[in-house]
Amino acid sequence: MGSIGWRRVLAVLAWGSVAAVMIVPVVVAAFSPYLASRNMPYIVGGFAGIVCLSLLFLQPLLPAGYLAGSAGPAGRRWHRWLGVIIVMAVALHVGGLYLASPPDTIDALLLVSPTPFSVYGVTAMWGVVGTAILVLFRRRLGLLPSVWRLIHNGLAAIVVVATVVHALQIEGAMEPGSKWMLCMAVVAATGVALLDLRVVRPVRASRERGPRQGAKHALPKPDAG
Repeated sequence: MGSIGWRRVLAVLAWGSVAAVMIVPVVVAAFSPYLASRNMPYIVGGFAGIVCLSLLFLQPLLPAGYLAGSAGPAGRRWHRWLGVIIVMAVALHVGGLYLASPPDTIDALLLVSPTPFSVYGVTAMWGVVGTAILVLFRRRLGLLPSVWRLIHNGLAAIVVVATVVHALQIEGAMEPGSKWMLCMAVVAATGVALLDLRVVRPVRASRERGPRQGAKHALPKPDAG
């Protein structure tokens, strides 16, 4: 098998592994006996939250270009579209829970719910809302690229941490083992991508520019004669 064949195999394995990490917890949750005692709005809202958690694993991998077909502008474009889907999933999550139990949802949104996981859920929700607003009004705000990246990455970190803590504190349809696996994968993917994009690659680019600039200045001046 040639190098192109091996690259294709590795690409399929990478995408397959990511898909497995994302899909297995959702499928396992679908067979939870916990769902038998819940109404349809609650189930729909709950699974919207589970899907949102799964999407958070894929989201940082796209702009970093770790998966085949996600390098460069393509990865950033898919990252933006996936962000839209995450916003929709959050809206469906909150809407479904509201239809299932309006008082409990309102208490959670007002931060007066007795359940501790509600605070983290609301924090993650506002982080997603803040990110969406930032994206929509980025050009009007006239943010410098460095400022944009700082705010965007900061909000992303808040969303991921708050979502993971929120999910881990809930005893619901998600099976504990697969839930922990997915949560740790989300944290790891976000941490590695942020470190790579904002620290490793800029430092590497700076080091590569240094020798090139030095070589440019070291070129001999043309003979005036």
